[in-house]
Amino acid sequence: MILRHVFDLYQQGETIPALVILFSEIFVIFCCLPVHEFAHAWTAYRLGDDTARLQGRLTLSPMRHLDPFGLALMLIAGFGYAKPVPVNIRNFKNRKRDFALVSLAGPLSNLLMSLLFFIISNVLDLFPRIYVCAVMSIFFYYIGYINVSLAVFNLLPIPPLDGSRILGLIIPDKYYYTILQYERYIRYALLLLIFAGAFSNVLSTLTDWVSNGVEFVAYLPFRFFG
Repeated sequence: MILRHVFDLYQQGETIPALVILFSEIFVIFCCLPVHEFAHAWTAYRLGDDTARLQGRLTLSPMRHLDPFGLALMLIAGFGYAKPVPVNIRNFKNRKRDFALVSLAGPLSNLLMSLLFFIISNVLDLFPRIYVCAVMSIFFYYIGYINVSLAVFNLLPIPPLDGSRILGLIIPDKYYYTILQYERYIRYALLLLIFAGAFSNVLSTLTDWVSNGVEFVAYLPFRFFG
């Protein structure tokens, strides 16, 4: 639990690490989650569906995207969500393919942001004797890691997560649309499982694997500075 971890660090006198974790989470909520949703909206618009644009979701303003419960879940469990971007698949030329591309855009934006923040962290690491740079390096590294965790979480093939839309490309229509009919109930079950910590070990392992890969790419330009 994120807030519990922050509180424990504070109680142990680790004020700076506690603040770094807390403000990293806040930064992701107000700056990265809106990018994730904007990526969905922009991709849908480019593929012919202007539903999100007409509802004011083609924006980076956090106030248009944040969901109170998803925000609370983010602070408590470390995995959260924003308001789903409205999509009308009837406006797509190839419904399943285009819907999958719209769904992929969100997690992909998180991976690109993680790469950017890992690079920034590496730049700051070039100045280890400057205390502010050292702290900010950890701050941006943690933001990068959170973005990886969001990408991994959203790519789980479970409705209503983005991965379930991508899964629709490879399973027969009759099964795919049957699953969609029960999406609301699956969502509630998913939230209960998250609070119960059922995915913690799997998500942590997958996030570490993906994060290691993104970190490797981010570090490539800095190999000559060692």
